[in-house]
Formats: sequence, structure tokens, C-alpha cells
Amino acid sequence: MNDPVLRLKGITKAYNHGTPAEVTVLRGIDLEIAAGEVVALVAPSGAGKSTLLHIAGLLDTPDAGTVEIAGADLTGARDGQRTGVRRRDVGFIYQFHHLLPEFSALENIVLPQLANGVPKAQAEDRARALLDEVGVAPRASHRPAALSGGEQQRVAFCRALANGPRLLLADEPTGNLDPATSDTVFGALMALVRGTGLSALIATHNLELAARMDRQIRLDQGLLVQG
Repeated sequence: MNDPVLRLKGITKAYNHGTPAEVTVLRGIDLEIAAGEVVALVAPSGAGKSTLLHIAGLLDTPDAGTVEIAGADLTGARDGQRTGVRRRDVGFIYQFHHLLPEFSALENIVLPQLANGVPKAQAEDRARALLDEVGVAPRASHRPAALSGGEQQRVAFCRALANGPRLLLADEPTGNLDPATSDTVFGALMALVRGTGLSALIATHNLELAARMDRQIRLDQGLLVQG
């Protein structure tokens, strides 16, 4: 049996340790995501889903527990190793696109590939192919300010997948969009994910979008609840 792409074991996290304002956000989270599985993380704002995603993506460290990506225990990894894994194996999508405003849509997808050592011509070919998959290829030369909200977010999806990650982590990826645009853009995201076969953990409070994924999990007072 293959190792899960993501395995979290006994993850706890609190803030403001040792003060009257101490808040425990995660209370012993266990989670496994198999290769090719798309999991919805459903929780309201402030429930700790962003914290969980940051820990899963090695952007934050838990107070206790272990984080494994593709079978490797990275809990105590040094900064350089964590950065390498994030660059190679993990893609991030946020509620806001965070595209670099001075670069075109194409360049925003090329840059992370160049940072990963991909030759420029190859990086440009992949960027164009990704933009074509999400229907934004005609806008490749436009800077983010000249794109609609839905187009900006689809470019952000392409950037997250540029280096062929094994795991995609998304935090309310359509939260800034109106319902009609959200549905269209989410469809584009799911097509990309299914087409590449990667695993994904997607945080959302939209139950209709969550129902389109393979499995739903909920955060409730720091605990993980299936379904």
C-alpha cells in the first residue's frame, strides 16, 4: 500500500502560551489524504482551518504531532529542507490571488518554475498549457490588474500547479468571488486537479462546493470530524 501524500498525526496548536489569552486552536488532529484524493475542509472563519493548512504546508509548526508529506516525516526538518519540499511538492492557493502585479499572467506562472531550475522555454510552454486548460490563454500577456477576479484566481491556480506538486492546499479559493463566478472558477480548479491526479485539501465554508469533492471533514472546537 502506498503512503498517503499527506499524513498528520496528533497535531496540536495553541497561541499566546502561558498567558490568560492562550487559545488552543487544534486539539490532536489526525488526517490522511491519499494520492489523487480531494478533501474538503469545512469550517467557519476562526475555527483554525488556516492554521491547519499552514501546518500541513510546512509554513507553521505544530506544538505537538507529526507532519508527513509523501512518506517523509518533516516535523523537525530544517528551514532549507522545508522550503525545498514546499517548492517541489506543495502548491498553495489563497482567497486573494497574490499575483505579482508587475508581471503578466504568463510570467507569474513561469517565475516559480525558474526558481525551481526549469529552463525558461520549458517553463513558458507549461505556463501556456496551464492557462489554456483554465481558459485564460488569450489573456496570457495581461497583468493582473487587467484581469477579472475570476481570471486572476484561475491564473493563481495555474501558478500553484506550475511545478507539478503532489499536494495542493487551498484556503477559500473562491471566497472573494460572486456565486456564479465562484462556480465556474471552482470547476476550472477541479478540472486541473483531476487532470493532474494530485491530492488536495481545500478549505471552504461553501457546502455545495464541498459536496463536489471526494470527502468532507469538519473542524469543530479544534477537533476533526468526518463528514
